[in-house]
Amino acid sequence: MEDVYEALVRLRAAGHRSALATIVNVSGSIPSFKSAKMLVGEEGTLVGTIGGGCVEAEVVQAAREVIAEERPRTLRFDLNQNPRYDTGLLCGGSLEIFVEPVLPAAVVYVFGAGHVGFQVYTVARIAGFEVVVVDDRGAFASRERFPHAREVLCGEMDPLLARLSPVPGSFLIIATRGHRDDMRVLRWALKTQAGYVGMLGSKRKVLAIFRELREEGADPAALERVHAPVGLSIGATTPEEIAVSVVAELIACRRRAASAQPLMLTATRPRSKPTAAPAAPEAEASPEVAGALPRSAGS
Repeated sequence: MEDVYEALVRLRAAGHRSALATIVNVSGSIPSFKSAKMLVGEEGTLVGTIGGGCVEAEVVQAAREVIAEERPRTLRFDLNQNPRYDTGLLCGGSLEIFVEPVLPAAVVYVFGAGHVGFQVYTVARIAGFEVVVVDDRGAFASRERFPHAREVLCGEMDPLLARLSPVPGSFLIIATRGHRDDMRVLRWALKTQAGYVGMLGSKRKVLAIFRELREEGADPAALERVHAPVGLSIGATTPEEIAVSVVAELIACRRRAASAQPLMLTATRPRSKPTAAPAAPEAEASPEVAGALPRSAGS
């Protein structure tokens, strides 16, 4: 039988959320003991026990809510006063159970170690994310340039992508130096378990890449979850400002805020009706587009 702590480490390393329930206070007789623990996985797995019965069933339900809200909760049960807890297994008494979320490390994979990639790394670390930097340019992707990154990976992009296995709670930011590399990384990203996929660039660039991937047979549902242009719309133009908008969106997604919805849903679907008049041409790097990059800033 797996130990609670072993299961906790295993689930966290695999990128799965869980909740740990611990009996923290006891008065009278209960069918367990103070400090007894039970781990509830987000997929419903249980490791350990706090005594069984109706109390445990209520704790499991509360644990699911704690996982969803990512906030701890203390539950109190008076077994003497509530007859529905009398299942023949309980001895009476009261207890308090502390249920806390156990969250995997929030890891951001930044594809592109240029100006914006460096600033995203800097701001993301301040916000509490761990960062993995991926680029094929040794002059940019180095431990000297990213001393506090979780990993700095440099080499040919396709072999590097084949080595990576982002877990469901991870974030992918695509900010390479060119459209072809962006599309190569996005094509791979659509097939991963990553919870967030974002791509830097203007709307024109995003539409062009999405169109080509659709023609290749990419799953429309997978494209719909891509945040592109990446970042909250705050009028960002400099690499530093763009990094703030990008990381703000990561935080919104992590905290399940309404502003975390993908911006380019319409980019994945052909128009059902022709528009009355053609839209005005859009600048390739309009400062009004969230995540759009001035031509002079690079990637």
